[in-house]
Amino acid sequence: MSTLQDLNKVLSRKQAILDENAAGVEQQKKSGKQTARERIAMLLDGGSFVEQSMLAQDAGVVAGSGTVDGRPVYVFAQDFAVMDGAMGAKQAKKIVKILEQARKTGTPVVAMCDSNGARVGEGAAALEAYADVFAHMARLSGVVPMIAMVLGPCVGAAAMMAKLSDVVIVSKPAGALMMAGPQVLASAMKKDIKAEELGGADVAVKTGAAHFACETEADAMAKARAVLGMLPANNIEDAPFSVEEDMNRRLEGFEAGCDGAELIAALADTGSVLEFGKGHTQAVTALGKMAGRTVAFVYTGKGDTCDNRMKKIARFVRFADCYNIPVVSLVDSTGLKLFDTVERQMAVLNAASTLVYAYSEATTVKVTLVIGNAIGSAYVAMGGSANADMTYAWPGSVISPMTG
Repeated sequence: MSTLQDLNKVLSRKQAILDENAAGVEQQKKSGKQTARERIAMLLDGGSFVEQSMLAQDAGVVAGSGTVDGRPVYVFAQDFAVMDGAMGAKQAKKIVKILEQARKTGTPVVAMCDSNGARVGEGAAALEAYADVFAHMARLSGVVPMIAMVLGPCVGAAAMMAKLSDVVIVSKPAGALMMAGPQVLASAMKKDIKAEELGGADVAVKTGAAHFACETEADAMAKARAVLGMLPANNIEDAPFSVEEDMNRRLEGFEAGCDGAELIAALADTGSVLEFGKGHTQAVTALGKMAGRTVAFVYTGKGDTCDNRMKKIARFVRFADCYNIPVVSLVDSTGLKLFDTVERQMAVLNAASTLVYAYSEATTVKVTLVIGNAIGSAYVAMGGSANADMTYAWPGSVISPMTG
């Protein structure tokens, strides 16, 4: 009688898997990391996880479904205790199954990334595995929210898997988002460099590769739960509605030229603002609630608007539009920033075109508030009648083709 036909043997094998590889678990703990199943338990509501394809332990990934605050979610966690979480054909098969079910049911996906890359021993098959996962993630883009949690090394193609998600969260102490590992770069650059310096949590956010940097894995799980609570399950449903605050209230003490981040906090329901990419440029992008409904807030930041600010804003507007989240834009820009190199000037021009396109193609509700200066292209892109349903000007603000 085969193992699959003998229930006792199956149950015995299942228990052995649940007991986990002691040596691998010990190594995880030494690195300050939790195991794959511990991570899933931290994210999901207690007792809600239903694991799939559990007996395929050698795939190096734990996958299944559960709930977060009572709402369904699919989740997969790469298991670093099994061949360093490396991607191979079996792992891809388990992940793709989860992604397909998420698409059919219109359910968000959380990916917990902890992998040194591909299983080199599988050769081209490992590359095909990544390609299969990437293709399915691309088809899900804009259909259901995808959150990537970088909880360990995320190298090469594994880093691309994280970047294909809507939201990227990197956790200390071990999370690192890198195109190549420290050993490879040390060899190429002839100097020692640490993973944290290459793509650790703070570096990843500052460079725009991630949206949130968290001090611990527990903090990362709390952030993922908070983000999920702001988003709809898919692109045809509404975001969760929370307790309504009174919108008919006066905001005292804000003048033209005020700090946009402070104004966003005042406009939104108390304590509801989640800022994305804080520290990556002076532009502010955030989700928050207004009268209990999810809103995407955008603030240009003061002064001249550079290419990096515009790319950050454009991507966020497209993300909000995918899930029919209204966009409230705060403009205080003296125009496009001029650089002393032709390459950077062209980068600004390209980014400005991308920003205009993002606002123009967005079909969600768009409301713009000029809170200081709206000079030239900044107003055209974000406040012009073609790109905003309603535009309001703060008392004392200036709208002009060019500075005086």
